[in-house]
Amino acid sequence: MQIVSALIELQRLKRLDRTGWVLRGFANGTESVASHSFGVSVTAMLLADALLAQGVTVNVEKMLRIALLHDWAEARVGDMPRTATLYFGSEARKQAETAAFSDLTAPVDQNAIYSTLYHEYEARNTLEARLVKAADVIDLLVQALALERAGGRGLNEFWEVAENPQLQLEGPAKQIVDEILQSLLKARADV
Repeated sequence: MQIVSALIELQRLKRLDRTGWVLRGFANGTESVASHSFGVSVTAMLLADALLAQGVTVNVEKMLRIALLHDWAEARVGDMPRTATLYFGSEARKQAETAAFSDLTAPVDQNAIYSTLYHEYEARNTLEARLVKAADVIDLLVQALALERAGGRGLNEFWEVAENPQLQLEGPAKQIVDEILQSLLKARADV
């Protein structure tokens, strides 16, 4: 069954280490891609709920779907760190990830739902996609903070995004995300 094949392949994400931490000397198992996707999904849900409470219309289901599938391509191409883009180029990296995502999901994506959401995330052309990107950044920083609190060092480059996030948000969404980023920066200063 095609669903089982997809699930077996996506199972790899549970064991696939986030490369950025490994390259900075953290032990294998510090964080898996699946753990990160869980953090992004929880963060996306909390962001959506905060916006709904302020009367902003947000498609929560779409956000959660995007959050869950945004790194599925890594089951085939691995977790390429930001430094890989310096060597491969952003376009080659994007093409590889898009092809991997398409090949992985084609057998189970009967109505192109997954493909549409993936491309929406990559283009950041909707509020939901931009909020999931914000959730991606927030989860990264929460993990960096946890590692620093446990004694980890050398993570300054991860925090650069908090200073100038460029998430293309406005109004209440920008305000909420900016407040979270500032709270994380303050928590880091207290470490």
